[in-house]
Amino acid sequence: MATILSSITEQLEGTHGVQFYISPQTQPSELISVTIGLPESCSMVDMEQIYIASSNPGKLRDFSAAGRAHQVEIVPVPDFEDISAVAENADSFEGNARAKAEHYSRYCCGHLIVADDSGLEVDALNGAPGIYSARYASGPHHQSTDAENNARLIYELKDVPEGKRTARFVCALAVARNGETVETFSGEARGRILLGPRGSGGFGYDPLFLHPELQKTFAELTAEEKMEVSHRGQAFRYFLDWLRTQK
Repeated sequence: MATILSSITEQLEGTHGVQFYISPQTQPSELISVTIGLPESCSMVDMEQIYIASSNPGKLRDFSAAGRAHQVEIVPVPDFEDISAVAENADSFEGNARAKAEHYSRYCCGHLIVADDSGLEVDALNGAPGIYSARYASGPHHQSTDAENNARLIYELKDVPEGKRTARFVCALAVARNGETVETFSGEARGRILLGPRGSGGFGYDPLFLHPELQKTFAELTAEEKMEVSHRGQAFRYFLDWLRTQK
């Protein structure tokens, strides 16, 4: 009896990091009562925390949806709003993602910080809006609203036939620690730009971007559905695969 209990205890403690207390009065014929001792801040299924260098509600919602499927909790960098912003003036998505990850990781010593830069590339517009996706309607130095950006995209494509309105979403994701990039990942999602918006979810160009297999725009998908097929979801899964190899 003692040998069996000792074996079970060792296995469970090693697997879950919990302690077991077995009453010394317990007899083999009695029901064994086991009390699990956990630190106050723990639960039986702990979620790992990943710091994201963003305050964009849409991005946080997307990353959180992907994280939940993998027992990962997505949280913004602590005091993110109090940290000076970094200039996103690189000539590529990866360059901007690296700059953000490195900048904010200097304020979270020892922690891995994840940052992404994403955008839409439309074939008929020679890859525009590209790295200027968030500023498409107002120019490279000023942020535009989603509605303004979508309106300009619709205008720019007004004479483009349906069969030539192909596009892709691109995501570059960078991971940094103590001011240095550790690794980068990328993802993309191909689709078509509609003549007008559909759906009330998502953000950015989601209402105009039709996923060919699902025949739904990203704005018509739940956050979880979107992350299964999106550029950001793909890049984040690559990151999680890499993260598991680091442990």
